[in-house]
Amino acid sequence: MIDRNTDILIVGAGPAGLAAAIAARKEHIESVLVIEREKEPGGILRQCIHNGFGLHRFKEELTGPEYAQKDIEQVSELGIPVECSTTVLSVSQDKTVICVSPEKGLQRIRAKAVILAMGCRERPRGALCTPGTRCAGIYSAGTAQRFVNLEGFMPGHRVVILGSGDIGLIMARRMTLQGAKVLACVEIMPYSSGLNRNIVQCLQDYHIPLYLSHTVTDIRGRERLEGITVSEVDEKRRPIPGTEMNFDCDTLLLSCGLIPENELTRGAGIDISAATSGAVVDDMLQTSIPGVFACGNVLHVHDLVDNVSEESFHAGRAAADYVRNGFTGAEYITVCDGEGVRGTVPQRIRIPSDSPVTLSFRPSDVYRSSAVVVDCGGVELFRKKSLIFTPGEMVHIELRPGLLKNLPADSITVRLERN
Repeated sequence: MIDRNTDILIVGAGPAGLAAAIAARKEHIESVLVIEREKEPGGILRQCIHNGFGLHRFKEELTGPEYAQKDIEQVSELGIPVECSTTVLSVSQDKTVICVSPEKGLQRIRAKAVILAMGCRERPRGALCTPGTRCAGIYSAGTAQRFVNLEGFMPGHRVVILGSGDIGLIMARRMTLQGAKVLACVEIMPYSSGLNRNIVQCLQDYHIPLYLSHTVTDIRGRERLEGITVSEVDEKRRPIPGTEMNFDCDTLLLSCGLIPENELTRGAGIDISAATSGAVVDDMLQTSIPGVFACGNVLHVHDLVDNVSEESFHAGRAAADYVRNGFTGAEYITVCDGEGVRGTVPQRIRIPSDSPVTLSFRPSDVYRSSAVVVDCGGVELFRKKSLIFTPGEMVHIELRPGLLKNLPADSITVRLERN
């Protein structure tokens, strides 16, 4: 086994890991190492060949590979090593990382700080309890995207998409442009879980019907998928008899949500949030293990890569600060989810704080002409109105440092209030 040491070790070379590495090096941390299990850096962006990335960060419209390449080039210019084809097996509470690669074999790397940036993964079919046979022709939307965009393989020609997540919406357009017939996009909820711009650009522009409050209730085919049955569901998401629609198709793409890739997180004994399935963190993005940080989609699933990068810059700076100074003697207040709010990050805030704190969450339902409110012990600290809040778009609010001083309680609550 090879033994090594580094100041900051980053697990994952997607947009989160690369951004964290850039920020740490710019904070004058010379010993930064990025580990990536794939053969190349860039993460999921490598297969996202559509445009729409980078509008906030770079003020230009880029494809996924173009966005990733900007960070890859900057990491290279800064002299930050990225070791690809390297799989992390474990992260311990003393920040020792065990990893393995064909080139170096088994390694033990001791770090002063670790940043978890492994991204997220799609929910598998087994987690969806979809009835019917287990025939070929059923893919996750991300797998189909990889096949088409990276490997030049067309999964099928008559397609139905279950779920209206952003990857599924984008693949509806992609499959259409490749010559397939996308028959429908089916969503069990009464609203789409994707960005509104993707609904317009990927479904409406191509006349692909979106069936809300519907789900797949039967799958037909022995060796290869031959067709599916779609039924309307009631308010408890139970199929309504007599509402069945049959589609003759050879491909079913599943776009039913993303979850943080948190096996390493759990294995390290880090506290996990039931709402986000990612780590519980403070306003420095530090987990329950001092010196271990989490950022990007492994922390909570974002809708824009620009926000992933911004959050990861913060994690890189925080890890650099930890390496130099450590975090000692901090007191915390707890951040709680109130009505209409799901998965607020961070879950803890250090007090007193001299810097603004950004809170991010997803609405649990569609709220029109409403306000996001933050209160503490019955005292309103913050209020911001909006015409609409939807589950498909993450909400970000910034709390000024002065709001978090002399609080009447040791927790604050974030909620949505209907007007």
